[in-house]
Amino acid sequence: MGEPLILALDQGTTSTRAILFDLTGQPVANAGQPLRQSYPADGWVEHDADEIFDAAVTSMRECIGGSGREIADVAAIGVTNQRETVVVWERQSGRPIHPAIVWQDRRTAAVCERLAAEGAEAEVAATTGLLLDPYFSATKIAWLLDHIDGARARAEAGELLAGTIDTWLIWRLTGGRVHATDATNASRTLLFDITAQVWSPAMLKLFNVPAALLPEVRDCAADFGETDTEWLGRSIPIRGVAGDQQSALMAQGCIRPGEMKATYGTGCFLLVNTGKDAALSRSRLLTTVAARIGGDVTYALEGSIFVAGAAIQWLGEELGVPGGPQGAEALARRARTNHGVIVAPAFTGLGAPWWDPGARGAIVGLTRDSGLPEICEAAFDSCALQTRDLVEAMRADAPGAFHRGAELRIDGGMSRSAWFSQRLADLTGVGVQRATYQEATALGAALFAGLGVGLYADVEAAAAAHLKTEGFKPLMDSHDREGRYARWLDTIERLRSAG
Repeated sequence: MGEPLILALDQGTTSTRAILFDLTGQPVANAGQPLRQSYPADGWVEHDADEIFDAAVTSMRECIGGSGREIADVAAIGVTNQRETVVVWERQSGRPIHPAIVWQDRRTAAVCERLAAEGAEAEVAATTGLLLDPYFSATKIAWLLDHIDGARARAEAGELLAGTIDTWLIWRLTGGRVHATDATNASRTLLFDITAQVWSPAMLKLFNVPAALLPEVRDCAADFGETDTEWLGRSIPIRGVAGDQQSALMAQGCIRPGEMKATYGTGCFLLVNTGKDAALSRSRLLTTVAARIGGDVTYALEGSIFVAGAAIQWLGEELGVPGGPQGAEALARRARTNHGVIVAPAFTGLGAPWWDPGARGAIVGLTRDSGLPEICEAAFDSCALQTRDLVEAMRADAPGAFHRGAELRIDGGMSRSAWFSQRLADLTGVGVQRATYQEATALGAALFAGLGVGLYADVEAAAAAHLKTEGFKPLMDSHDREGRYARWLDTIERLRSAG
């Protein structure tokens, strides 16, 4: 046997990937498969759960096979996944009763609106840390039970099982021997009491979900069984599980209160570690489980930006800016100083902390000499200014979590740009640490699995293998920064009023 390796299975919204890591966090090999999405009705988004499992097995086989290493060197598997997406399947046969309902799906919006009108949201937030929204899992599960013939009666009889994608993969990989999830994924369902760390009887009743459906909730670094030999040629222990954003938090080494990371993709997810304090938000952020290890729970506040990288994509697709993100950046670098243009990309409303679905996007501050360079710079700046919105909300909600000199650790597609990383530091006034390797979600799963199988002595040892970063300090004059942010807030207020 050679040096031990950890296999991360990263099941995302658009692809399934497998990456082998060594104990220093360096990638050894990788493989992946694209994932089809289907849209059977307006606002509906579905995945084929069997396709997800097949892609997981294929990706892991190809990754190990292409590594040049023996399968005996793979000490453990870590699983990370798109959160909130749910599957319901038959306990006996393993057949899903319906395609997986994806986190983006909005079919249960009316249910959430009704419950909010009935005054349920305060109890929901106090128990789960979440808001009433079809984004989360509970109403998806209830919809499946109410719309598939006989499903509710079968569920109450114990004939059906349910779970998020991590649970589905674990159940299939272990031949149906393990029906389990981890605390981070459980905390995204609207059914989990994040303080008591149990499925909440009150939430199960509110959303009409039978307890018999649900998996056991385990730590992020724990025993999730072993894979059947038919899948990879030998049994490999599954020892780490976490939702994708919590996995990225681990990969960025954010294990202490006040440490925060942001992942910039189509949108952006920003999480700050709040330690043992499950800080309930007054700014309509989400309180979530960051990790549970050895029974000890660490919490986080989470805020999401609906449009981040999508704003840069819009520049090319709708405004005709050539050359993709690099072309847009090249134009942005040519913008006039202090041009005053603000782009607010509220294409589908405003996310945290505003939560205004009626708001719509706008470009303000145009003058006769405004052009594409100014609009491009303003589009990039919108991502940084929305990030500051989240940072300010988090400071208000958990002032004790932000220590002097706190930095924002970033990953994702937009973070590949050193220029954007500097703009982010300048406009937020927060130091930025940019990851030099982008597969944060996969690395976090590997670190949890390494901890679970005993390859790391403790959390600190595992976090020492976190992503290496490059630093950017705020250089913009504070008067200039605050003036730009004031113009941004004025624009947001106008959009909200118009909505």
